[in-house]
Amino acid sequence: MARLFPIDAVSDFGGWLFRTIGPLTSKQRVAETNLRIVFPNATESEVAALLRAQWEELGRWIAEFPMADRIAADPDRVEVVGMERLTRLAEAHQPAVLISGHFSNFDMMAVAIMRSGLPSQITYRALNNPYMDRRIVEKRRQYGVKLFAPKGTAGARELFRAIGRGESIALLNDQKFNGGIAAPFFGRMARTAPGPSTYALHFGIPIQPISVQRTHKARFRVVMHEPIELTDTGDRDADIETAVRRINAFMEQRVLERPAEWFWVHRRWPNETYRKPMKAAA
Repeated sequence: MARLFPIDAVSDFGGWLFRTIGPLTSKQRVAETNLRIVFPNATESEVAALLRAQWEELGRWIAEFPMADRIAADPDRVEVVGMERLTRLAEAHQPAVLISGHFSNFDMMAVAIMRSGLPSQITYRALNNPYMDRRIVEKRRQYGVKLFAPKGTAGARELFRAIGRGESIALLNDQKFNGGIAAPFFGRMARTAPGPSTYALHFGIPIQPISVQRTHKARFRVVMHEPIELTDTGDRDADIETAVRRINAFMEQRVLERPAEWFWVHRRWPNETYRKPMKAAA
């Protein structure tokens, strides 16, 4: 049904809907807790404004998802800054680990990768609901993205093989990973997936950070940031932890730059963080 209407109108509706119903859900408290961690000196009114803004952003992304292929097909809707970073990798047949976070409509990262011509395995976390998971995979195929959902040791081995074939891998690296490395994230320890750092160190390849920004309604800017070059000291555990910390620092910078556009409804920190309400500054 959404596809019958103009893209911007659907995006506007999604923003309005989630701005209206989001605060009534249990995710409101999760988002508020996260905001108070990141902005401990924010006032009540500042936190309230950010809560409204992040609900609108989330609603826009959800409403835009069924139309991602239409957005991807319009070159005026997705601007890419620093595309030459990816095209150089493609021309040199040089794989890289592409990382980003859940910023704005993060599907636009895959759009930029596809446009660059860089052969990539674009990974994602499969949903528990098989019907919804199948819908997501089918929708992303409509604009040329073939997804790979790595699970366990077998999945990790397949990503190693992909890099060995000269393919890049793309991952979102900003959410809680229970078996991950505890590293600082806005002053608190947060479990973070070590995979991107492990792959980059093993193959001696760069980490290419990417972020997505909303410019106006359903229009976006995808930014290729300065690559993260890792140093192999011979102490693999220490090197991976250092790399994870650098990735977390990159994510922090992006969140602070455009706070309304991060995925605040995720429990990024340990579960006990969300058991007691936090207070804003006076």
